[in-house]
Amino acid sequence: MISVEGVSRWYGPHAAVRELDFAIAEGELVGLLGLNGAGKTTTLRLLAGLLRPTTGTVRLDGLDADAPLARARIGFLPDRPPLADELRVRAYLRYAGELRGRRGAALEEGVAKVLGSCGLEAVADEPIATLSHGYRQRVGIAQALVHAPRLLLLDEPIQGLDPMQIVEMRELVRSLRGAHTVILSTHILGEIARTCDRVLLLHEGRLAAEGTQAELRAGAGGEGRALVARVRGEAAAARAAAEAVPGVEAVELEEEDGALRLEVRGERDLREALAAGLVGAGLGLLALGPLRSELEAVFHGLRGGDA
Repeated sequence: MISVEGVSRWYGPHAAVRELDFAIAEGELVGLLGLNGAGKTTTLRLLAGLLRPTTGTVRLDGLDADAPLARARIGFLPDRPPLADELRVRAYLRYAGELRGRRGAALEEGVAKVLGSCGLEAVADEPIATLSHGYRQRVGIAQALVHAPRLLLLDEPIQGLDPMQIVEMRELVRSLRGAHTVILSTHILGEIARTCDRVLLLHEGRLAAEGTQAELRAGAGGEGRALVARVRGEAAAARAAAEAVPGVEAVELEEEDGALRLEVRGERDLREALAAGLVGAGLGLLALGPLRSELEAVFHGLRGGDA
């Protein structure tokens, strides 16, 4: 359905993205993952036909993404939803549908459908200005869906939501799988794992990897190789216990808030062995977790060096 071949987008001497190559099949739910500044928003705008690539091609069903026939098949939620605060929800969705060529019964059917699927029926006649952030995000998705697009692009749809709203948004996005091809951007690896079938990982404007979350972690060398532990006890004993764990390659130790902070790196998953070694040495284990976030760990492994 979507074909991206040799795509770069330059702004003067700066390349926002470069040499992107990937394909997405109809009905997939794909996550576009990367740290801030990785090129996610630029990539979505290229897919939406809002930007033209400096080099390369972006095609939807064989059409250039910026062609009118292609853009009619695309729905886009930017990171700041294009809402009209002075309008009521139903009126705004009618307006959005009209902008995309819907009229008469088709328009009314589309509005009614997205009010239901996006959980907006209870606020359909409320002014958008009075809505919570979570409902505003729902209206943003509804305006992208009102013309029944084949491709739906969502830029950071959970940004700024509270935990309950995140769960509700996740369920909404998952419900769209199959009926639409969905691409969502995020910098949160855990959100991709809970929501998407596959991941495109961007780093410094390039496609660093693609696959499932498990495939990305395997490519990065697996979990548990860079850990941080907080313990109570003698510094010398803590260092010796950590260094004695099979597979440990480096240990850094410092005092922190009345305890010892150990950073431990190794050649394989150290979690179980390190916990057993520290406790076995008579140290009080207060906490044990990853040294980096999951996303940072994936990037670390892909780049092959310390971040």
